[in-house]
Amino acid sequence: MDLFQTFQTHNPVIGVVHLLPLPTSARWGGNLTAVIERAEQEATALAAGGVDGIIVENFFDAPFPKQRVDPAVVSAMTLIVDRLQNLVVAPVGINVLRNDAHSALAIASCVGAKFIRVNVLTGVMATDQGLIEGNAHELLRYRRELGSDVAILADVLVKHARPLGTPNLTTAVTDTIERGLADGIILSGWATGSPPNLEDLELATNAAKGTPVFIGSGADEDNIGQLIQAANGVIVASSLKRHGNINEAIDPIRVSAFIEAMAEGLKAKPTKSTGVDAPAGTKSVVC
Repeated sequence: MDLFQTFQTHNPVIGVVHLLPLPTSARWGGNLTAVIERAEQEATALAAGGVDGIIVENFFDAPFPKQRVDPAVVSAMTLIVDRLQNLVVAPVGINVLRNDAHSALAIASCVGAKFIRVNVLTGVMATDQGLIEGNAHELLRYRRELGSDVAILADVLVKHARPLGTPNLTTAVTDTIERGLADGIILSGWATGSPPNLEDLELATNAAKGTPVFIGSGADEDNIGQLIQAANGVIVASSLKRHGNINEAIDPIRVSAFIEAMAEGLKAKPTKSTGVDAPAGTKSVVC
């Protein structure tokens, strides 16, 4: 995956639009217009704050099905993503929770979105939805059938889950890339709002051998300068909300502060090709 081609930077910040409950979910409120308006407000706030990309997910649909979502969810997300792409210039991606990569890819391919997030692409994870098995075989062939170039960003040892057997991060990263054919990998902490540790990020980046590595949770204004030293990009949500509360709306001031903190961290990040510090104010990391 060429990060610069997609995001116009080698170190993208991808902000998350958490959709209000969608039709057929347990907390669906019966008003799709309200869901759309909230999504538009959050996407606009993220863009105003300076993010390089946006990912849309049905976060408030919990409890989630472990695999396929209802067609009404697919229809609603297709409509919303299409509207957001006409509202902001940043590239948009999709995550259909808990692990409906098939629907995410279908939506992205139809509306021209650039990437999807897949919680479990390979392996087997024990989750609150039960055992979720990766299905890279089906997903990659479906992408080929659609004639799509949508990038697949795959979680490794995804949050809110435990692997069956003894986890080995290096092997999981290698399998996700070489056997699952992921275009990028995502490393998170154990739960929403918890960051991966720096050592794990370094191990993942070394194992990825040039495939982009994203921080998938827990990044905030205070820790992003350190975490980005061992990653290529970040997907961020909770810390950009008002008061850092996951149930609140996006705060553009917090977005701007996060962007500035990451820029400061990037100034000290050595280039991959030379091992020397990059000039101040540049994003010169080779991915």
